[in-house]
Order: sequence, then C-alpha cells, then structure tokens
Amino acid sequence: MQNSVTSRLFRPQILEMSAYKVADAKGFIKLDAMENPYNLPDEVAEQWLKTLKDCELNRYPDPAASELNEIIKQVNGIPDEFDVLLGNGSDEIIQLLLMALPSDASVLAPEPAFVMYKQISLSLGLNYHSVPLNADFSLNLESMLAAIEKHQPSVIFLAYPNNPTSNLFNSDDIKKIIETAEGLVIIDEAYAPFAEATFIDQLGLYENILVMRTLSKLGLAGLRLGFIAGEPSIIAELDKIRLPYNINVLTQATAHFALSHYAVFEQQTQEICQQRSLVLAALTKIDGLKVYESAANFILIKTRANQADKIFQGLKEQGILIKNLSPQGGLLADCLRVTIGTPEENQAFLEAMTILSK
Repeated sequence: MQNSVTSRLFRPQILEMSAYKVADAKGFIKLDAMENPYNLPDEVAEQWLKTLKDCELNRYPDPAASELNEIIKQVNGIPDEFDVLLGNGSDEIIQLLLMALPSDASVLAPEPAFVMYKQISLSLGLNYHSVPLNADFSLNLESMLAAIEKHQPSVIFLAYPNNPTSNLFNSDDIKKIIETAEGLVIIDEAYAPFAEATFIDQLGLYENILVMRTLSKLGLAGLRLGFIAGEPSIIAELDKIRLPYNINVLTQATAHFALSHYAVFEQQTQEICQQRSLVLAALTKIDGLKVYESAANFILIKTRANQADKIFQGLKEQGILIKNLSPQGGLLADCLRVTIGTPEENQAFLEAMTILSK
C-alpha cells in the first residue's frame, strides 16, 4: 500500500514493480531453486572450518580479492589477457552492468529469460525489450536481429543454457547476434557446470562480449559469488562503480578453499547430470507431460492444459516444492520447473508426479 511519501518520492517504475518473491521452503524437499543438493564431504568441511579460523574479521577484506580472482581464472580456463570482476552473486554484476549505462539506454533479452535482467533494468529506469523465443524455446534469430536494428541495445543478455527453459541456444545464432550488435553481449553461463558448451574460448574473437558465471549452481549458493570476464578495458569501467569490499573475507576464503578442492564439485556435478538423465527418462514415461531436454541442473515440464497449478499444489501437500512457472503465461503457460536433487528426493518427486499427472 502506497502512502503520500512513497508516491511523491519514488519513480513510477518502482511503484509499479513487484518485489522478487522467494518461497518459504521450510519442511519441504527443496527442488525449486536450482541448487546443488550436496554439501561438502565431512573431511573436506573440517578442513574448510580450519581455514576460516585464520580469517581476520576485524580487518577489511582484500578489495581486489586477488587470490580468489586468480583461482577463478584457473578453474574456469580464462586466458591471462582477460580480466575478471567479482560480484555478490550474478545479480550484483547485472546491476553493475546496467548502472553503467546512459539513462535512456535500451536492454534486450529473449523471453522467457532470467527474471533479473528485466527486474533490474526497470528498477534503473532503462528501456527493456524482450523478443519471444520460438515454440521450442530456440532463439528467433530473425526477430532478435530486427530488435537489435530497431532498439540499438547497449546490452544484450543471452543465458547459455537458458533459465527457465534449460536449453542451449544455437551457437551460430549467438555468434550472429554478437556480430550484429554494437553494444555488449553478455553470455550468462550460470549453468556451465552442467553443459558441455561455453563462450569463454570466444572472448578473444569478439571485443563486445563478456561471459558471466556464478558459483551458486556449482554448490556454493550460500556464498552469493558471481563473476564476469572479458576485455580489461571494459572490466575496468565496471570496476569504477563496484562498491569497495563487496566480497567479504569469509566468502573470499571459502570460495578459494572450495575451488582448491574443485574435484569434489566435479564429482557432484557428474552425479547431478546422471540423475538428470534418469529423471528425464522417467518423466517422459508419465502420460500427460511434455518434457524438455536439459543442459542445466533442472528440467522444464509442460502439463496438460490448466493442470500445472493443481500438480504444483499437490506436490506441496506431499512436502515437495518445485517452481510453478504457469502464472507467467505465454510460452510458460502450464509449465513447471524442477531442480535435480538427490536420488531419494528425485524418487519422491517422480512417485508424486506419477500419481498427480493422472
């Protein structure tokens, strides 16, 4: 409810927006947020706790997070000639990118896409434009190129794989967009651990691309750490508006430790991908569902018409929380999204889906 102060002081775009809502997951099998379901093994966790004992909580953290920066480049195969900027999750990096733009700038992304592209653009008063995907969730290249010509976007976001559709866009289509665009093209690779595809090896071929990643999906969602890599001249400009000490000392120490034990996360990722295949195969056998192939750690499901809400609620009643995308409408009408969990969590979900989909 607005009062006279808010209506007088805040921009109309803010007053018209809705806050980003996160469902209360207490007591549920949590399969709604694309998290890695596995924690650190006990022996590794013990080593991590010993590392934290050396953190100087009374001192500000390294403002450049130099050691963490270096191991991120090593683990992600980022060549030395490119720089990395760290953020408090990918959300802060998206915010930094958009804050750097002129007030009348345009931002472009496919639709559906990661909701924060639009949310942050609108909160900053920028001109946000979306181009619907094809019915199979592939890029509508002709429409994307037409939108680029019409709006001349300063920033284009392309999630690779895409959230919430889980698919990889055609790489040749992405390259055509990069070659056509005069602004920056951000390749958002949040789900890179689960996809055998990346544009990091393309950084040297195009001066207008940046590759963004996060440690959240890998298994460190609680840290809220993301990064973006690209030409040093571009990263330097973004660094000017990054708040000092944005990566705290505990996050720096924990992320550095975790990436030093990267084999643990590789093993967990392999397990998640294996489970993804099993869940996909099982879902395709359930009548009334259309199941989409996934290159991420989640699966998109289309139910019979007007059944998504019922199934979503039925799962909640059985203690299983997934994401109901149907209220977003458009291509996502009647769609549900489920994160890959542990084998036991996946089995509970599949048993419930089999009953509820009848």
